[in-house]
Amino acid sequence: MANNAHTTDETPAISKPASPVTRQISLRLSACAAGLAAVGIATGVVRYLHRSPIREVHVPGTSAWVPQLIVAAVAVALYGVARWRHDRRFGRRSGRLLLLAPLGRSAASRLAATLRRAPWRSAAALPPLIVIAYAFWRIGDQVTGGLDPNFTVNAWGGPTYLGAMACHYLDAVVGIGVSAWLLDLILLPAAFAGRAHPGSARQAGATIR
Repeated sequence: MANNAHTTDETPAISKPASPVTRQISLRLSACAAGLAAVGIATGVVRYLHRSPIREVHVPGTSAWVPQLIVAAVAVALYGVARWRHDRRFGRRSGRLLLLAPLGRSAASRLAATLRRAPWRSAAALPPLIVIAYAFWRIGDQVTGGLDPNFTVNAWGGPTYLGAMACHYLDAVVGIGVSAWLLDLILLPAAFAGRAHPGSARQAGATIR
């Protein structure tokens, strides 16, 4: 979903082949995502244990499958554009992250560099980061909370558990993708994130300001 032009190393794929996917993934970002999903699962369990014994009545039209199908079509189109740009920049079979770029090591280093050196960029990155965090929490919450029939009866994709989960997950993926694209524009480029020397860091900060 997100443009991977900045979330990966700027060196062309021809001169520097990408590492295997597992070596490109950030353990810290993955742990944060898994932790948020786990909190969501726990929240869903609490919600399920305190569910109402009174079954709500399904209201026709609340499933909103037509809008969700439109969202799905837009998501597929955006992915096609992102894949085309990714292949054009790095070449096909480059092995570089695309869908998993928000959890990549490059994204983690860019985020850390931005938090250290660019206060205004850090502030601008906060809203999309909150959206991503909420999406991972919501993914977990849907797993267990959705077991309550009242949770899904009038939800988008309802009244079934699988339908509501599909729509919730689609919305979460789109939200994460759009937020990752915004972060790709906001965070410092990979060239700044890779400068570990103190003098280079000061020079980079001066350039930003």
